[in-house]
Amino acid sequence: MEPLADKAIEVVKDGTIKFVPDRFSKTYLNWMENVHDWCISRQLWWGHRIPAFYCDGCGEVTVSKDDITKCHKCGGKVTQDSDVLDTWFSSALWPFSTLGWPDKTEDLEYFYPTSVLVTGYDIIFFWVARMIFSGMEHMEKEPFKHVFIHGIVRDSQGRKMSKSLGNGIDPLEIIDMYGADALRFTLATGNSPGNDMRFYTERVEASRNFANKIWNASRFVLMNLTDIDGAASIGVIGEPPIEDAWILHKHNELVREVTDNLENFEIGIAVQKLYDFIWDDFCDWYIELVKPRFFEEGARNLSAQMMLVYVLSSTLKLLHPIMPFITEEIWQSLPHEGESIMVSEFPVFDEALVNEQAKQKMECLIGAIREVRSVRSEMNVPPSKKAKLYIITKEEKLFNEGSLFFQKLAGASEVIILADKSGAPANTVSVIVDKAEILMPHDELVDKEKELERLSKEKANLESEIKRVEGKLSNKGFVDKAPAKVIEEERQKGEKYKEMLEKVLKSIESLG
Repeated sequence: MEPLADKAIEVVKDGTIKFVPDRFSKTYLNWMENVHDWCISRQLWWGHRIPAFYCDGCGEVTVSKDDITKCHKCGGKVTQDSDVLDTWFSSALWPFSTLGWPDKTEDLEYFYPTSVLVTGYDIIFFWVARMIFSGMEHMEKEPFKHVFIHGIVRDSQGRKMSKSLGNGIDPLEIIDMYGADALRFTLATGNSPGNDMRFYTERVEASRNFANKIWNASRFVLMNLTDIDGAASIGVIGEPPIEDAWILHKHNELVREVTDNLENFEIGIAVQKLYDFIWDDFCDWYIELVKPRFFEEGARNLSAQMMLVYVLSSTLKLLHPIMPFITEEIWQSLPHEGESIMVSEFPVFDEALVNEQAKQKMECLIGAIREVRSVRSEMNVPPSKKAKLYIITKEEKLFNEGSLFFQKLAGASEVIILADKSGAPANTVSVIVDKAEILMPHDELVDKEKELERLSKEKANLESEIKRVEGKLSNKGFVDKAPAKVIEEERQKGEKYKEMLEKVLKSIESLG
């Protein structure tokens, strides 16, 4: 083993082969640097029988790929070795023997070496090490560039699954109940490279619900396609609406981040980002924001269709490696080019789609809508009850552009943009948001006591945040060590909280 181990040690030490996470390279090197000679025979009932034939007469040993019936030396009767090759001996040859080795085949030329081996930490020596030194010996080249180590799936109590404990889980039963995509998604989320994970059926149920969310969103998109044939494009007619520019930016960010995560083997992080984007940004916000455009005619309707198809189709491609079945099924129903999503072009980050301004503006509007919804919920205002919204802001253009969103998503019967409070009614519920104060007439919504209680809580929260920021900025250790950018961000937060507190105090005074 020593000369075989030397080459295998060298390719890991010099970085030709990298372990992910890197800590497992120590496990590998510890085995290889203390390796013993390997007995490649086993007394098992099954396996590859050792191709050694012993002459009953002269004792000659013949090793042959083909079975022989007599000794090539004396012509006597031969007996084949009764042992089989060690399981790991056969497995060690896998990277090249399956490709036609020892012949120089096209497959061997194309696929060897491969890029990534994915395996568990419990067989680093039994399989990974043996593939490496076998490849270095027979092919004179490493069999793969990266060894990605995953953990073990344990039961909900953290125990290893075993027959003796009876805690094993049959994946086929889980697939029958929840689907293969839901199981795959569950195993890809909530874990990090090299760490074990616990299996909970509840998480598979949540993954199935996510698949249902994608399916229902896709059905809505397909039901509203009337004017698109062929592959979807992101071309728009004229200046794109703010919601389109925002979703393009968010999706473009997703492409860049997911690609980076996958290239760095951060699969759990990548999948969580996909989940958040699909469920929150695309389904809960963008689809709701564009629904009114389907009742219009012309360019805005068409551009909404194009944007929905583009973003959905591209996001399905990002998700396809994790949930192959539902993504393929939906993609085939969407306008597309090509035979399968599996071999379609993977999304690529596009610098031209970066639009930080649209992101900030849309997030300002979304934040305001969320706050209005939250206040209405706290006051138990039914969704069917509409109320006027008076928006006091210097960002008149932005809130005018988003006025339809407030009517659709924040229960507004009418949106009135004002530069100051002089044009607003006196008796109102106040909602303090970034860049604006939103007022709702009291007599349309709430009673005075509950509103005072809510504003008092908001006052206490803001005072607590101001105290926290001032404590940080007065801490010499923080100011001396923190980067200038972080210190400036804290100062800006403090100013923002003070402005919001001032508005809350005025609201409390107006109710007095």
